[in-house]
Amino acid sequence: MKKLLILGGSRYILPIIKSAHKLGVYVITCDYLPDNIAHKYSDKYCNVSIIDKEAVLNLAKEKKIDGIMSFACDPGVETAAYVAEKLGLPSCGPYESVCILQNKGKFRKFLEENGFNVPMSRVYNDIETAKKDVKLFQWPIIVKPTDSAGSKGVTRVDNENDLKESIENALKFSHNHEFIIEEFLEKKGCSSDCDCFSVDGKLKFVSFSAQRFDKKAINPYVPAGFSWPETISKNNREELTNEIQRLLDLLDMKTSVYNIETREAINGKPYIMECSPRGGGNRLSEMVRYMAGIDLLEDSVKAALGEKIIDDFDKEIKGNWAEVILHGNKSGYFQSLEISESIKKYVIEEDLWIKKGDKVENFSGANQTIGTLVMKFENSKDVENFFDNQDKYIKVNIN
Repeated sequence: MKKLLILGGSRYILPIIKSAHKLGVYVITCDYLPDNIAHKYSDKYCNVSIIDKEAVLNLAKEKKIDGIMSFACDPGVETAAYVAEKLGLPSCGPYESVCILQNKGKFRKFLEENGFNVPMSRVYNDIETAKKDVKLFQWPIIVKPTDSAGSKGVTRVDNENDLKESIENALKFSHNHEFIIEEFLEKKGCSSDCDCFSVDGKLKFVSFSAQRFDKKAINPYVPAGFSWPETISKNNREELTNEIQRLLDLLDMKTSVYNIETREAINGKPYIMECSPRGGGNRLSEMVRYMAGIDLLEDSVKAALGEKIIDDFDKEIKGNWAEVILHGNKSGYFQSLEISESIKKYVIEEDLWIKKGDKVENFSGANQTIGTLVMKFENSKDVENFFDNQDKYIKVNIN
């Protein structure tokens, strides 16, 4: 029986564990939080911090693992690549390349040096140096940690008076005490966040979504939903697909799932905003399985173990789909979820993670998600109507 070490223990790992068990794989999970839900479903839990590369390497040696992965868990991606390279295990790509993809500052610099469309940006580790450079940027700007995920610590800044507070907020979520300032790209239509897949470095499946946000949320840059089809134009979809492949070629990437964020700006240009060699944290691979019948979850497990990938990647996403990220717009205690009778016919799956009386935090990051809805609509007009009037159709009651 092969052994797979999965870094992290969030709810998003549960379908990966299920896929691994279906393949007859022994699953070990690890992080420093023994109460995380995924550890209840793995075959073995080990209390080891996933950002401690040497500690995870020693664990991997001790357990004689056959593969390692970090799915929907950004802090573990570099560690997984490091351990795989040290032990000669199957890997998504070179450790050095993974470090570029995982650090927003390194990634922006790499894109710029290789002729990709990229917003002007600078990386800093202290406030005063950043304040001296304010004239370099066209405002508004975005301030964010270079090494965090889930939109934590991300702020749009419209004037210099708010810069210091935004930097302090970013640094709260940075492991390496580093932040990036970049010019804000006004999007045309919706930005995209979706899971893709490569085999031996060749992009076999690429998809785009329409990323939705809750303007009332305390952090309006945390995704609050997704819909398909996307709004990005056909020409820019084709250019993005070619540019993603060029990126994988330059970094010598291998076989992996990727969570890729892209944007079509009002200047008409397409941009690769993020490209992480891991599954997305908002059940995006599960949505691909719903919509196209392509099992990126099982494929990811096989990739981590070096097994042959057999999947029909030529399938396309068909229909008008949506995923709703359930959340609260205030802190308190959960009472109930109300779904209007008029839209219940569109709900394919309701996945509520909490019960009455559970504590709910204000929606400032993806870790405050309380559940999801998978929905399928009859046409794109119904999709737009739903997201335009979501408060009318769905209520999260909190006291």
